[in-house]
Amino acid sequence: MALPHAQSCEVVSLRPLAPRLHDTPTCALIKAGQLEVIRVVLPAGKEQHQHDAPGEVTLLCLEGEVLFQAGAQSHTLREGDFLHLVPRIPHVLRALQDASLLVTICLVPG
Repeated sequence: MALPHAQSCEVVSLRPLAPRLHDTPTCALIKAGQLEVIRVVLPAGKEQHQHDAPGEVTLLCLEGEVLFQAGAQSHTLREGDFLHLVPRIPHVLRALQDASLLVTICLVPG
C-alpha cells in the first residue's frame, strides 16, 4: 500500500528520526508535476546503488553521516550539509552512520 503524499499547505515533520530510524522506510513526501521530494533513510552500512535523475537534484543531510560519490568526487555529508547535482550525474550514497536525507528532484528538466 502506497503512503499518501503531502497535500498543498500540509505541514510535514522533518525532525531527526533518531532511534526510530531503523523502523522508518524511505518515502516520497511529495510527487507533483515538476517536483518530487523524498525522505531517504539509510541505516549505517547500507547503500543506494548507482543511479541518476533526469532533472536537477538537491540533497540535504538531516541526520547522521553519508558518503556521496559521483565519479572521481566524493563528499561526506553530515547533518545540515547540502549538495546540488546537475541532471544525469550518476551517483551513489552510502551511510557511514544511521542517516536520513531530504532529496528533491526536478521532474521537468530545464
